[in-house]
Amino acid sequence: MTDPPALRTSVITRLRAAGCVFAEEEARLLTAAAATPDHLDALVERRVAGLPLEHILGWAEFCGLRVAVDTGVFVPRRRTEFLVRQAVRLLPQKGGLGHAPVVVDLCCGSGAVGTALAALAGPLELHAADIDPAAVRCAARNIVPLGGAVHEGDLYEPLPARLRGRVDVLAVNGPYVPSAEIGTMPQEARLHEPRVSLDGGKDGLQVQRRVAAAAPQWLAPGGSLLIETSRRQAPRTVELFLRNGLTARVASSAELDATVVIGTAVSRPPL
Repeated sequence: MTDPPALRTSVITRLRAAGCVFAEEEARLLTAAAATPDHLDALVERRVAGLPLEHILGWAEFCGLRVAVDTGVFVPRRRTEFLVRQAVRLLPQKGGLGHAPVVVDLCCGSGAVGTALAALAGPLELHAADIDPAAVRCAARNIVPLGGAVHEGDLYEPLPARLRGRVDVLAVNGPYVPSAEIGTMPQEARLHEPRVSLDGGKDGLQVQRRVAAAAPQWLAPGGSLLIETSRRQAPRTVELFLRNGLTARVASSAELDATVVIGTAVSRPPL
C-alpha cells in the first residue's frame, strides 16, 4: 500500500499513545503489510489492543531472516540470536567425513533457532521438537522447506531413536521464567504466548533439569549442549550440566543481555 505522510503520522500517533516504543518502525512495517487503508486500520487496532507485532505481520526478523510466526506461538527474541552465534562457532568442528552435523532445536517454538542455524551453518541434518501443536505446525513451515523434520511431543520423547548418541549440537531455548514471575512479564507475552513456552516452574529450571539429565544419551562423542538461561540462573544451570556428566562454561553478551551455558558430554550413561 502507498504510504502518504499524513497516514503514516496518524498511525505513529496511535501507536505511541498505546505505548509502542518503536512506533515509527512499527508504522512502516504495518503500512507495508496492509493492502488498503481499511486493512491498515484493522492491523493498527490489533497492535493497539496489545497483540504482538510479529503475530500481526506473521513473521519475525531473526538473525537477518524472516521467520514465520503464527498467532499464539512464542515470538523469538533478539537475545536468542546469541545462542545461534555460539552454536555456529561450534558447528565447523562437528559432524564427520561424508555426513552433515546432526542438529536438534529442542523446545523449538517457531523453529527460529534451527532455521537460522541451517541458513548460517548448513548443510545440516536438522530436527526440531516442541510439545505445543501450534508451535510444531509453525516450525514445520520454516524448517521442512530446508530439508529438516519437526516432531511433536515432550522434549526428547518424539525424536527418532536413531538420533541417540548422534546429536552434534543440541540447542535449547526452553522456558526458564520462574512461575511466580510470569505475572511481571510484558502483556504481549503473558496474554498472547503459550504459558508452556514461558513457565520454567518454581525456580525456572524445571525444563533445564530434564534436558541436562538426558542430554548425554543423545549427544554424539564431543557433541555440545547449549541452553539459553538468565544471568542470575546461570550458576545453577552450570551445576545441572556438571551433575549430569557434562562440562560447562558460560557465554554472555552485554549487548543482547543474553546468557548461554555450553557443555559437552565427558561420559555417557548406558543407553
